[in-house]
Order: sequence, then structure tokens, then C-alpha cells
Amino acid sequence: MSKDTLNITDNRTGKSYEIPIQNGNIRAMDLRQIKVTDDEFGMMSYDPAFMNTASCKSKITFIDGDKGILRYRGYSIEQLAEKCTYLEVAYMILHGELPTRAQLDDWVWNITHHTMIHESIKTFMDGFRYDAHPMGILVGTVGALSTFYPDAKRVLNQESRKKQIQRLVAKMPTLAAFAYRHSLGLPYVYPDNDLSYTGNFLSMLFKMAETKYRPNPVLENALDVLFILHVDHEQNCSANAMRNVGSSQVDPYSAVAAATAALYGPLHGGANEAVLVMLKEIGSKDRIPEFIKKVKAGEGRLMGFGHRVYKNYDPRARIIKRLAEQVFEVTGMNPMLDMAVELERIALQDDYFVKRKLYPNVDFYSGIIYQAMGFPVDIFPVLFAIPRTSGWMAQWEEMLLDPEQKIARPRQVYVGHGLRDVAPIEKRR
Repeated sequence: MSKDTLNITDNRTGKSYEIPIQNGNIRAMDLRQIKVTDDEFGMMSYDPAFMNTASCKSKITFIDGDKGILRYRGYSIEQLAEKCTYLEVAYMILHGELPTRAQLDDWVWNITHHTMIHESIKTFMDGFRYDAHPMGILVGTVGALSTFYPDAKRVLNQESRKKQIQRLVAKMPTLAAFAYRHSLGLPYVYPDNDLSYTGNFLSMLFKMAETKYRPNPVLENALDVLFILHVDHEQNCSANAMRNVGSSQVDPYSAVAAATAALYGPLHGGANEAVLVMLKEIGSKDRIPEFIKKVKAGEGRLMGFGHRVYKNYDPRARIIKRLAEQVFEVTGMNPMLDMAVELERIALQDDYFVKRKLYPNVDFYSGIIYQAMGFPVDIFPVLFAIPRTSGWMAQWEEMLLDPEQKIARPRQVYVGHGLRDVAPIEKRR
């Protein structure tokens, strides 16, 4: 009869060890017993960038990269994008279940009535240079919120956590929109409680002299779907930053600032901008075969293809591709979309890319849609941060309530000098 254990033999000593297997994994701490002498530290696993190390147990997001599956709390991303609003999905990601009508009405009311920010935050924003990047402003201002809500430090108090979650989900679009307006030297537009979550965000971004901003319903819905697709994505760089920083039991605003800073990086939140840069370099459809040839020769990169987790078609990319058609019916066709579709067609028929399992990811089409909707590339990672806030908060609260979690403190493999003596300065080389 099979046992849920792993037998390990240390060839240095000839000793054998039986390690328990739980949920298909072994605990790294169980390796500590493997040692040559009693006084040494014991065996560790070495895993740069956490390529094959689980840092937590989670009930939030499930991904099967080989099959191209993404689920939030067991719900498929396809059904959520088709049948739900962003605020429904945000409620579900935070509470574990989709809301009833009464729960949703209460949730929407609370989010809608927490969108205002303190006037002093506006003054704080005014201190940034006129050409400051909106994402840099967002990192600074969301961190500054911790000074306005000192009760946020009570992270183990359920009611306090609930209040901060509502504040963060509600205020991130306001901070993001104000950061964008500041970068253009435009006056800030206050939230409009008559509009939807995404409609209000569009108003704060683009309202000019009109008395009442009326978002285009197609674009409003498209942004809502894009927000749903970006709510959470397992233990990515920013979610890991949220958990690591949050493990010190700092207030959630400071932890979200850290997660936002992680998202700022071009390898994370800036990937869709890289797709636009690539398409601009290609220039036209007839130059795609030449570009593909260069990529295969190692003279360039096919941006927006391939993923650390997905070894199949990213399910979010399929949804976004369909969404693009709806958006361009309103905004007019974008020649970049034609290039993207043709580039995808050629790449998916080429054995070079198929063998390497390089399929389009969520970033391949999202940047094209954002650009068509009137968003400049500087605000792309800001658009990412708004919906991801609900996912970050779910990861943060799950980490706080997990009895197995402690303050994050990875081990290292020391490869430096052994003990050395300090020479007098005149004798140093």
C-alpha cells in the first residue's frame, strides 16, 4: 500500500529519511534534519525567485498553467467576466462568496461613499513635480494614507480591517485619477456618487467643462471587465510583496504602497506598454515576417507572448481579444490591432513558438485597448493597481489569519569569505 511520504537517502552519510507529503508537497523545514554532523545547520532548499517554492496556502486563486485555467474562489474567469461586475468580484475575492442582492447593495454603498480623499492629500500631491509619473505619485499617496487613518494599525481587529479594505478599494481610483490629472496639470475632478465604479473613474479622469460626465456604456463595461481580469493572479511579485511586508503587521496602506511599487516595475505592471513599443517598431503588417525571423534568430523579443505560469493560451487574453472588437466599434479601428491579430496568427502557426509554448498573454491586447480608450501609456500600471487592490487585500487578510504564517524571513546560502582579520589601513591592498 502506497504511503504519502518521500524517502530521501543522503549519499554523504548513507542515512535515509522519510519525509511526509501533504497536498503534493513536502515542507522545507523537514529537510532541516538532513545533516552530516550534529552541529551543522541542516539542509535547506535553494530557490531563487521562488520558481518552485510555495510560501503559503491559499483559497483565493487557482491557476492551471498547462491547461490555461484561471479561477477566483472556484469561479472561472470566463463566467465572472461575462456575468459579474467588478465590485461583485471584489466582494467575492474578499469574502469568499458572491454577494446576495442585499450584500451587494450594502457593499456598493460603502465603496461609493468612501471615494473621497482628505483635502490634505491633494496638497500632498501638489508637491510632486509637474512631470512626475502617475505610478510614482500613487505609490507615495497610498502610503501617506496611513497617517490619516491611525486606526489602520490595529490589523488584528476585524472591524478595523473591514474599514480599511473598504477605504482602499474605494479610494484607489480617486488617487489614481488625481495622479493622472496632476501629471497633465489639470484640475482634480471629485467623485460622482451617481456613477458606477468604473464610470466614476472615467469621469475623474476625463471630465472637462461639461456639467455631468456620461461615460460611454461600451467603454465603461470594457474597463469593468478588464478590472475583473486583473483582480488577482496567485503569488505574483506584487502579491508576494503585499504578504511579505504585511507579515510585519504594518498597516495595510503601507503594505499596499509596497505592492504598488512592485507593480511599478516594467517586468510586472509595465508589460503591456512593451507590447505597444514592439508593435510601433514593427510598423506595419507586411514587416511582421521579417520581425518574426529576427526573434527566432535571437535578435529581438516577442513581447506579450509566454508567461511564467501559463504554458497554454492565457484565458484572460481570449476574453480581451473579444473585448477589443467591441471597443473598436466605438473608438474606430486601430492599425495596431490589425498588426497584433496578424502577429498572433503567424506566431501560433510557427513550430518555433508552438514548441516553446509561447502563447499570447493578458498584456498582448490590453495595452491596445487602453490606448484606444484614450489612456496614455504612463497610466497603464495605474489601471492595473486599481483592481489588483482587492486581490492584495484578500491576500493580506488571508496571510494575517493564517496561524502558520510568521514575519517573512527567507534564508540565504552564504558564499562570501570565511573569518578574516582586519589589517591596519596602511597594509591593506
